[in-house]
Amino acid sequence: MNNKLVPALIGGAILGILSSIPFINYCCCIWAIAGGAVAVMMYVKSAPNRVSVGEGAMVGAMAGAIGGAIYFVLGSIIGIIFGAAQMNEAFRQSGISMPLSGTALIIMGTFIGALFLVGLGTVGGLIGVPIFEKRKGDDVPPPPPSFGGNPPGGGGGFAGGSGAGYGTGA
Repeated sequence: MNNKLVPALIGGAILGILSSIPFINYCCCIWAIAGGAVAVMMYVKSAPNRVSVGEGAMVGAMAGAIGGAIYFVLGSIIGIIFGAAQMNEAFRQSGISMPLSGTALIIMGTFIGALFLVGLGTVGGLIGVPIFEKRKGDDVPPPPPSFGGNPPGGGGGFAGGSGAGYGTGA
């Protein structure tokens, strides 16, 4: 399993669930950024090498996509249960003729919100790398030491000789 997927699933669950709950979702930008940052924090802890900002953005975007899908499903259901009837009644009383019903508007609104969560999760991933990645150095680990073969600087053989003439008598 990809080591980016588990942190993205956990960060996305945080992002999606907290962004869907009424009254808590007023801070939805904070939850989305925090979900992306949590995913990056978990990824940094499990990564064998230094995590680049691009990798952090990818993990944050994955968390945002997962959280956006969760938000779309939960937000649509909660919105339809609590808001569609009120919205339809408000349109009827005001005399406004809407081509779409309140349910369709809620579904479209949650879809657009889910797209924003992907972007905000990416921002959380970008912010999370400088906060949580404390390792210094290159992104590539140093090569392992070599045993055998010619030493650096050439030569081979004994006492800096050319390596030619082994076993030959002089």
